[in-house]
Amino acid sequence: MKGIREQSRAVWEEQQLFFQSGRTREMDFRLQQLDALRNAIKKYEPQVLEALRQDLNKSEMEAYATEVGYLLEEIKFTRKHLRSWAKPQKVKTGKIHLGSKSLIYPEPYGVSLIIAPWNYPFQLALAPLIGAIAAGNCAVIKPSELTPHTSKLLAELVADTFAPEYVTVMEGEVDTSTALLEQPFDFIFFTGSVAVGRIVMEAAAKNLTPLTLELGGKSPAIISEDANLTLAAKRIAWGKFLNAGQTCVAPDYLLVHESVKTELVSEIRKTITSFYGEDPLRNLDYGRIVNQKHFERLTSFLQEGDVIVGGQTDPASLRIAPTVLDGVTWENAVMQEEIFGPILPVLSYRDLAEVVKMVNHHPKPLALYYFSENRSQQDTILEQISFGGGCINDTFLHLATPYLPFGGVGNSGMGSYHGKYSFDCFSHHKSILKQTTRFDVSFRYPNSKNGLKIFRRLMN
Repeated sequence: MKGIREQSRAVWEEQQLFFQSGRTREMDFRLQQLDALRNAIKKYEPQVLEALRQDLNKSEMEAYATEVGYLLEEIKFTRKHLRSWAKPQKVKTGKIHLGSKSLIYPEPYGVSLIIAPWNYPFQLALAPLIGAIAAGNCAVIKPSELTPHTSKLLAELVADTFAPEYVTVMEGEVDTSTALLEQPFDFIFFTGSVAVGRIVMEAAAKNLTPLTLELGGKSPAIISEDANLTLAAKRIAWGKFLNAGQTCVAPDYLLVHESVKTELVSEIRKTITSFYGEDPLRNLDYGRIVNQKHFERLTSFLQEGDVIVGGQTDPASLRIAPTVLDGVTWENAVMQEEIFGPILPVLSYRDLAEVVKMVNHHPKPLALYYFSENRSQQDTILEQISFGGGCINDTFLHLATPYLPFGGVGNSGMGSYHGKYSFDCFSHHKSILKQTTRFDVSFRYPNSKNGLKIFRRLMN
């Protein structure tokens, strides 16, 4: 039996041959494969929902809305617009290129590697695949070993839907990822932690492979003194405690104006009870932490500051109640790394300049949420703080529209996708200038007497 490196090489070589056949570039083929993926998701929906329940205790509503339904909507949108996206785009031509026309041709990179995370293990494996298929690529998917039921189901669904030389899943642990990263893929799409993102980027650099990194970071939710606190509490609690806080764009901490801090915490406490009951750990639809290691990491944060909401834990089911922490500082461990769990620290501020300085002092976050009715203050936040994307007076929803690119900046990632941006992500945009042969512009040649004079006139 082949070792993992030999298997990885064989898969890469097989897909390279199929890509070179030209089949994946055909528009009808791309549309047929998107249809096949949509039909497979619908066919496997009951098993998908059950796998997500087993791996993360996701409720049926949460699993459908954030994983299954999202993918179906993304395929629908992509299929509707794909022909127009794939057409060569005519652009303007400069004055010195008289008689020519300029076009941009989108073309597939070739064989792509998609490394998926464990927090949304179904959606974040197949959402990039939609872009890869739409752009005309082959793809190898490496799902997370931390969600074994979903990983196994993905392998079954993909094998049942696509030829392995076109799209395939390679299950395994770190050694599988390492072996795949040794292959000279034409494009890599990685979703995961900053630490592993650095390893992926280093591996890609050895083959000069272009890549997209969807990472994370400490995403703040900033609440001004004029915010609608009842609504802010609901939207913050929803965005934070969805999937038990294991979401890359979840509000990682609160920055609340000191005049409304007490009232906001009170509203969040009431909202948590409304969402999950008096004892969230008894709520059968409340999510669990992915494994023991992450559970222990998160529970260690509960020793810092003061638990003012929640704090209950259940080691047997790996669940932590929605928790709000007060009395923490940037020196605490809970503020040193992305939390990625249902723990929400609260810090206060006095003026907006303090907020801007505080956020900009740390690595650029993947998301930022600002709650205020003041347009001028909204503009200040948007203009003076760099972050991947976000919402005004809401959380999470900016990543759910196909009309907006989703991605990070700096430490929170590079590149973006969703909707047309997924097609663009997996496409090389080839620049072509088509020159006329009906006449020739002679002043560009070295024997032209007036060439320099003409160039000066045209280029000034």
